[in-house]
This record gives sequence, structure tokens and C-alpha cells, in this order.
Amino acid sequence: MRNPTIKDVAKWSGVSLKTVSRVINREASVRTDTREKVERAIEALGYQPNPSARGLRSTHAYAIGLVYDNPNAHYVISMQDGVLSACRERGFGLQIHPCDSTSPGLADELCSLVERNRLAGLVLAPPMSEQADLVATLMEQGISFVRIISSREDPHDGSPCVYVDDRSAAYAITEHLIQLGHKRIGFLWGEPHHRSSPERYQGYANALKDYGIALDKKLVLPGRYAFDDGFRGARKLLALKDPPTAIFGSNDEIAAGVLAAARSSGLDVPWDLSIAGFEDSPFSKQAWPALTTARQSTSEIGRHAALHLMADLQRETGESNGAPSNECFIPELVVRGSTAPPQNNTPPRKT
Repeated sequence: MRNPTIKDVAKWSGVSLKTVSRVINREASVRTDTREKVERAIEALGYQPNPSARGLRSTHAYAIGLVYDNPNAHYVISMQDGVLSACRERGFGLQIHPCDSTSPGLADELCSLVERNRLAGLVLAPPMSEQADLVATLMEQGISFVRIISSREDPHDGSPCVYVDDRSAAYAITEHLIQLGHKRIGFLWGEPHHRSSPERYQGYANALKDYGIALDKKLVLPGRYAFDDGFRGARKLLALKDPPTAIFGSNDEIAAGVLAAARSSGLDVPWDLSIAGFEDSPFSKQAWPALTTARQSTSEIGRHAALHLMADLQRETGESNGAPSNECFIPELVVRGSTAPPQNNTPPRKT
């Protein structure tokens, strides 16, 4: 027989996982009848709470962890800067933990990380933050965390998060290209296991649909958030019998690869080919021409995620009241020199 879990206690007593966690941690905010019901369930099931998770709260651990798996150095550094800024504001230490998001032992690795380093909680960056099984395990173990996810709206799934509306930003980029007069717009994906990739693709597809432009699947290619994928993808698109007049790379590294491919093909950017990226990395400003992109405030996203986690921790230990609300960030369209109207074309109108 398997050992009972916090999920079993929640189901037996008819309350949420969070309520069970509050009872285990002896929070004063739990109603007496609810507390007694949960305690009866714990006794009946023989549930043994995770001792490390309880110890974190009883000893007031003042360090948090940032967990990430992202090949984009600019993203990682900006995220670290934001989380570290919040830690300095509130007097917390920071443990940075790069990991392999595809590892089958990731959940155990993170639970061990928290126990070994006595961390009060975790900030989960994509794609770990978007793995339902991992999130469920952390909740089951009573580990506090805040996710950074790609979502058009608040998921309202009972799990704290900071969400980024990649879809609306990708729509704005595609709409910008359409309003310039482009009808054949290529799209290069990032990693499919990052939710930002399908969200950005959906924004691109929605803009085409709203302007009455048929989506040509030959103009959409899979890939990764990497320069080489942008270069290879652009060469394939430019070799088509009817090539695109604009290419939207899912991030600035992809767009940089597109720019290199355009130059190697003797094309003049933006007059022969318009190029747009996503993120507003340093390269997007330093390239020639500078890249049209979406400005994603990665540092601020990280900072707010860390502050959200700290507010949750203070509430759980009775130092503050009220749960912080999930926050939304929408990357902002930044128009630069890499996009221009195509030659001899009339912009379509929105339908």
C-alpha cells in the first residue's frame, strides 16, 4: 500500500490542498471546524506531513530558489537580475538552480533542493512552470512556489503565477507587418514544449485570420529559440517558389538568424525582406538594421514573481493577511528599422 498524500487528506476532508497545508502549518486563519475536519482525516489516513516543508515555515527560512532551463542567456540573466532585486529589497537570499526540464527525476531533484538548502520557496521559470505533474508534486509536498507562465489570461487554477500575454504581443507584431502591406508572412517557431511558442503562433494566426489572409502552412516552420534555427528556417522559406516578404521569428535569436540568412542571400533588409523578433534583447538594438520586436520586461517579470512568492510566505506564517493577485505582463511592440512596406503592395484591411 502506498503512503497517503496531502491530496488524499484534501479529498477525504473535502477541502483544498492549500487548506490542508495551512492546517499542517498551524495557521491561525483556518476555521476551527475546518481544522478539526482535516485533523480527523490526517489521523484516519495515517498521513505523515513532510517534515522539511513544515520546518521551513517554523524556522522562517529566508532564502528562495530560482529554477530555470532556458538556452537564452539574455533571458536567464535578466530573470536572475529581477529575482535578485526583489531578494535584496526584502532581505532574502537567492539560490540559482539550472536544470534539465526533460529529466524524469526533476520533481525529486527540486524537493531535494528545497530540503538540502532550506529554501522557503521556489520561483519556477518556463518550461518547468508549465509542467502540471511537477506543479502537483510540489503542492503535494507543501512547497511554496510561484510560476512564470505564458498565458493570455489568469488561469485561475489555484496555483500562484505571473503570466505573460505572448499571444497579444505576437498579434501586434503580425498586425504591424500586415498593415505595412505584407500578406506572405513567414513564422518560425521556438521550442514546442515552451508554452510561449504556441501562444505566439496563435497570435500570428489570429492576426492573419482577422485581416482575411489565408494561413499558408508552407510559411510556418518548427524549430528552437536559437540563431541556427532562424538561419536554416529562413533559408528554407526564401527558397520557396513564392517566398515570404516578411518573416516573424519567435524570439530575437531566431530573428538574428533570419537577418544573417537574408544577407547571405543578397537581400536588402527591410526593402527585400522585413524581419521581426520577440523579446527586445540587446542584439535587437545592436543589429543593423535594428530589429522590430516585442519588448518583454523579463527582469520585472522575475522581480514581481519573487515578490509574489515572498508575500505568499508572509501570509502563510501569519506575518500578513490576504493573498496577492496573479499579475499579467503584455510585451510591447517596438518598431525599428528591420520592417518596411513590401514593394508594390497595398495593405489589407481588418475584416
